[in-house]
Amino acid sequence: MNRLYNQSDLTQKDVFKFWLPLAATWLMMSLEGPYLAALIARLPEPKFNLAAYGVAFSLAMIVEAPVIMMMSASTALVKDYKSFLELRKFNYRLSLALTIGMIVFSIPPIFYFFTENLIGLPNTVAYLTHISIMLLIPWPGAIGYRRFYQGILIRNNQTRFVAFGTVIRLISMSTVALILYLLTSIPGASVGASALSSAVIMEAIASRLMANNLLKKIKATNSVSGDSDQLSQKSIFTFYYPLALTSILTLGVQPFVTFFIGQSRMALESFAVLPVVTSFVFIFRGLGLSYQEVVIALIGDNFEQSEKIKSFAIKLATATAGTLMIIAFSPLRDFWLQNVSGLSQPLAQFAHLPLMIMSFFPAMTVLISFERAVLVKSNHTKTITIGTATEFISIIVVLAICIKYFDLVGAVTATISFVIGRMAACGYLFSPVIRALKVKV
Repeated sequence: MNRLYNQSDLTQKDVFKFWLPLAATWLMMSLEGPYLAALIARLPEPKFNLAAYGVAFSLAMIVEAPVIMMMSASTALVKDYKSFLELRKFNYRLSLALTIGMIVFSIPPIFYFFTENLIGLPNTVAYLTHISIMLLIPWPGAIGYRRFYQGILIRNNQTRFVAFGTVIRLISMSTVALILYLLTSIPGASVGASALSSAVIMEAIASRLMANNLLKKIKATNSVSGDSDQLSQKSIFTFYYPLALTSILTLGVQPFVTFFIGQSRMALESFAVLPVVTSFVFIFRGLGLSYQEVVIALIGDNFEQSEKIKSFAIKLATATAGTLMIIAFSPLRDFWLQNVSGLSQPLAQFAHLPLMIMSFFPAMTVLISFERAVLVKSNHTKTITIGTATEFISIIVVLAICIKYFDLVGAVTATISFVIGRMAACGYLFSPVIRALKVKV
């Protein structure tokens, strides 16, 4: 792909225009969680169903983890038709393996051993979670498919189509959720899982259709760049497996969080409010997560645009964290937790402290997105994995200490561990990023 902007031309306005559709995409996706949680909270037995939905979604995200970085991979690697075919083949194989894994995990003896014996879920919650997991079997394959094509759209400055695909996803999700909510009596957790599966399938189809003209253009030129003539399944694996491990570690911490919460005080209340708190925080985190592909696409092969990219990152971190902190430390939090999310007053009160603890998390999301993008661009993907392992270990240690030795409430412990873990990861990646920028510039 030709450089999107000349070295002297890139402005903060250019960065904003490129980022905005991706931010809108993440913002729309981040509304899924609160929207579905609000529906589930208004259906029978909300405490059990919110807990089951939260656990099922976390488990599905773990299975999905290896394909999450496919968007960054296709943004960085698909330079011509040969590289497109090689990465598509790799993506298909990976997505198929994950779908099979999801099916195996859904087998009742395996599933109930994991959820009841290891995690310690009550039988009612485990049963509702099992139904939801089976409904989410298409999830990892659909996510891998659409993120592959979205990366191609981003690389070719078609970020608005990524946002269009998410609009289709939200419309599909809302339609299915409302139909099931109004016309059926199925459990709330199943409503949420059905809506999510339908939505990602429709978004995957839309992403492929919107990339069609670009693919024709790529195939017609059929050029092979100096970088991509070495691209093979082996080289893709070498590049991608640290990114996959990063996602696995990031999301793989969820079962440990679930396990420790299950051993904590007020475990059921913690299971019920954590999806509400984390999904609300994700609205602001998503704006930072969207910045990773922006940095990869715009920072330049020699990081010549790094100062302008860093300047925008600082503004973005300040805006996202500042806004969330204003809400978390003011009466606005109760408007969201009770009126929008549908939590009862006791559960909303219970959620106050976890929300305050997480309020500055979006700033660290912007920072780590910038750090990871620089390392992807400089082909230091293994460093990203080590940073994520640092975060993983920090979260587990904090969870164990706070619950086993200080007997803290589960939701409070979880949010404290998330913050300390992310601080550790950002701190570890800081020096390698500085070195990479100095070497390139």
